Amino acid sequence: MSTQPDHGAALIPRPERTPDAVRVALARIAPHRVAELEQHKENALAAAIRSGKVGHLTHWLDWWMREVEIERRPDLFNRRNDALATIHRTTGKDDPGFRPAMDELTAVEAEAARAVNE
Repeated sequence: MSTQPDHGAALIPRPERTPDAVRVALARIAPHRVAELEQHKENALAAAIRSGKVGHLTHWLDWWMREVEIERRPDLFNRRNDALATIHRTTGKDDPGFRPAMDELTAVEAEAARAVNE
C-alpha cells in the first residue's frame, strides 16, 4: 500500500499498482465486488490472448485502480452513489436532472483517475 497523500479521509491507503494489491484492497473495502473484479480480469485476459495485445490487461488494471479509489474514499463513493441515484430517478436523457447527474458521475470518475495517476 502506498503512502501518497489523499484528498479526504480514506478507508484504506491507496494500493500499489499491481493486480494483487488491487484485489486485496477491494477485498478489504468492497468484498462483494471481488467476483466482479475476477470476471472482468478473466475477460481482459481472454481478449489479450485473442488479440495478442496487453492493452486489455492495462485497461483492466486502470479501471480497477479507479474503482478502488472511489470505494476507499467516502467523498467519491457518496458523490457517485448520489449521482447514480439521481440518474435512476430520471425519466430519460431529456429529464432536466439527467445531464447534471451524468456530469457529476463523469467528474467523480475523472477525479479518481487523476488521483491514481499522481
